[in-house]
Amino acid sequence: MTSPKSVSRTAPSAVSANTIVSSLLTVQTSGAGFTDLTAEVAKFVRDARAREGALTLFIRHTSASLTIQENADPAVLADLTTALDRLAPEDAGWRHDTEGPDDMPAHIKTMLTATSLHVPVLQGALALGTWQAIYLVEHRARPHRREIVLQFIGATD
Repeated sequence: MTSPKSVSRTAPSAVSANTIVSSLLTVQTSGAGFTDLTAEVAKFVRDARAREGALTLFIRHTSASLTIQENADPAVLADLTTALDRLAPEDAGWRHDTEGPDDMPAHIKTMLTATSLHVPVLQGALALGTWQAIYLVEHRARPHRREIVLQFIGATD
């Protein structure tokens, strides 16, 4: 194992987590694909007057998911859709097809991605990287109304 050539870390900071702020975000999807939630989630952090802490997002569904992915090149999202479709194709002979041929593939895609995310909040802002965005991923072909629980735990102004 080799040692890193350069490592740095900021000084630790500590706050008392004296606040829990929750909200339910409702999103109407237009069918399969990615919906950027970053601006709405950042607005929640501002409205909560969050300063330092942790934001949790939890989607209350089994056929849609959440992810943090690149927000600069739309080809990334198209390629991710292609990859998920290859991993869980509609024509694989699934037994569970109560709501149509995309039913079981949607459940598999949700299992492969995430139903919850954790994002640090530092100095009142989401600690996302330069090219990162928060997305709802709709795995069903038809539009759906999706609910995401937002919860900030930490210090507020």
